[in-house]
Amino acid sequence: MFKNIENFIDHTNLKPEATSKDIITLCAEAAMWNFKAVCVNPFFVKLAAENLKETAVKVCTVVGFPLGAETTASKVFQTKEAIANGASEIDMVINIGALKAEDYDSVLRDIREVVEGAGDALVKVIIETCLLTDEEKKKACELAVKAGAHFVKTSTGFGSKGATLEDVMLMKSVVGDKAEVKASGGIRDITTALKMIEAGASRIGTSQGVKIMEEKNITKRSDA
Repeated sequence: MFKNIENFIDHTNLKPEATSKDIITLCAEAAMWNFKAVCVNPFFVKLAAENLKETAVKVCTVVGFPLGAETTASKVFQTKEAIANGASEIDMVINIGALKAEDYDSVLRDIREVVEGAGDALVKVIIETCLLTDEEKKKACELAVKAGAHFVKTSTGFGSKGATLEDVMLMKSVVGDKAEVKASGGIRDITTALKMIEAGASRIGTSQGVKIMEEKNITKRSDA
C-alpha cells in the first residue's frame, strides 16, 4: 500500500481561480509522480487531456459541481461534453436536496442517466457527507450502486467538512465489492491518506499529492 500510494491519488485543482498555467503544472506533477488521475474543472478538460496524452494518467472532471442541484439533463450534457473533450472519469454530485426530501426516484434517475451518458467512462458519485445523516449516507450509497456507479465519494471539498475515517468505513460497509470509495476533502498528508486507504478508500482526492509523495520519500530515506 505504502509503496504504490501514487496509484490511489487523484491530483486535484478545482479552485475557481485556477489558471491554465496551474493546470499545466498539475498535469506535469501528475505525470512525474505517476498519479492515477488529475481532477479539474470542465473548462480545463481539453488542456489536461492534451498535456497527459503521452502518459497513463487519467483525466477526471466534475459534473453538477459543487451543489448537485442542476437538472439531470444538464448533468448528462456536462458528462457527454467532458468525455468528448478527453475525460475518462466523471465525479458527479448527487441532488442532495432530493435525497434529504426522500425523493429517491429522482436521485436514482439523476445518477443512472449520468452513468448511461458516460458510456465506458468511470463515474464517481459525490454524496457530500457533511450535509447528511448516517442513514442518508447509507441511502445515497445504495442508490449509487443501484444506478450502476463505480465509486461513491465523500465530499466536494467545498463543504463544511471533508472526508472522515468513519464516513469512509460506513460507505465501504454499504457498497461492499459492488463499488469503490473515494475519500476527498482535507487529506493533506501521507498519514491521513494511508488511514483513509486502510479504512476502505481506493482513491484519494487531494490537492496535496506532491507533498504526500515527498513525505513518502522522506520516510523511505529515514527507514533506509
